[in-house]
Amino acid sequence: MPAPKAKKTDRACVIGLDGVPYGMIVELARRGVMSTMARLMDIGRIHQMRASLPEISSVSWTDFMTGTDSGTHGIFGFTDFKPKSYGIRFPNFLDVKAPTIWDKLGAKGKKSVIINQPSTYPARKTDGVLISGFVALELARAVWPLSYRAALEQMGYQIDIDILRCRERPELLWPEINKSMAGGQKAVNFFWEEGWDYFEYVVTATDRLHHLLWRAYEDPAHPAHQAFLDFYRHIDRLIGKIVAAYHKLTNTYAGFYILSDHGFCGIEKEVYLNVWLEKNGYLRFLKPEPESLEDIHGRSRAFALDPNRIYLNYRSKFPKGSVERTARRALKEEIASKLSKLEYQGRPVVRRVFMAEEVYSGPQTSKGPDLIVVAEPGFDMKGSVRKKEIFGAPGLQGMHTWDDAFFWAAEDLGDGLKISDVAPVILKNF
Repeated sequence: MPAPKAKKTDRACVIGLDGVPYGMIVELARRGVMSTMARLMDIGRIHQMRASLPEISSVSWTDFMTGTDSGTHGIFGFTDFKPKSYGIRFPNFLDVKAPTIWDKLGAKGKKSVIINQPSTYPARKTDGVLISGFVALELARAVWPLSYRAALEQMGYQIDIDILRCRERPELLWPEINKSMAGGQKAVNFFWEEGWDYFEYVVTATDRLHHLLWRAYEDPAHPAHQAFLDFYRHIDRLIGKIVAAYHKLTNTYAGFYILSDHGFCGIEKEVYLNVWLEKNGYLRFLKPEPESLEDIHGRSRAFALDPNRIYLNYRSKFPKGSVERTARRALKEEIASKLSKLEYQGRPVVRRVFMAEEVYSGPQTSKGPDLIVVAEPGFDMKGSVRKKEIFGAPGLQGMHTWDDAFFWAAEDLGDGLKISDVAPVILKNF
């Protein structure tokens, strides 16, 4: 069935499924596990989509909500360097330098309801309602306006599952997921009736499940395989309820969207980029057991920050900088060339090394990394300074992938979609 042409609805509704890969959702739809998604794939088109670089939620969701990349919005990872320092800080929503979808709609007098949007903490003034998602620390600073806090607490709303406790005690995972989903659905039901022009709800339990129990999806003999599929049946029913309510409201599927912020796959090995840089002569430390990058030696030329960002040690940017900017291109090409040849048991580890100028554009670009390393599936890049070997055992079962996110729309948007392309698509409805 051909996809219907987009039309101006003056409304839009978005469901976000954190960390759900295109390949998996298509497969579950075709198997009948996700019958609503199968129907939507007949009505419109599910696009394979590229995530941000690096392919992590803090960057990818910010790309989504601003329609820009890190060079414009200024968020390069969950962590970043303090100015003129090797010390680490944690950027938050106040550091975002570009307007969001709902900022732009608010300027047009439109009201938005945003529930559980990652990377929006602390919640800031919004024309409507904003409930921050991961990595929100406390509900009191995650809700705008704060007057809704009591209602959320009463419905048992939970910002996120306690992933650290679930790693220590795996039996807590399903109760935590169920509690998170129940609170989220109550919030959707409550705010749906509040009056809105733009409505958005993001599920993050999907990402948590994949990190901790990815093998339950891949292995039909896994004891949690059926529970994994049942969870996705539940997600599918939730999508069905929301899309039905939207269609009843608008009499169209135009303006309704579903997306993920990155893909997922299983992990075979963690790869420690700072160990590789040290063994290849680009990084030195002042002591044999460094505690952080603040223990770096002044003769170092490059170092890595989680998950896969490599920075050159510029004289003008870092306190112990030794690299002149005139040497930038040659050094980047040298590191990229050597790193691209990295193998594990005869298999390539690195899929591609991107230069910053291939990824970022805008006034914040110089604050970001110089190289971004995209791994082959199964090799999870890390920036630890405490490891001694390049390869190590993974602490989780699943890892993010770059070009296996998805975007469903009633219209066919063609191929080559990236997550920063989504905001203009949504805004065209208004």
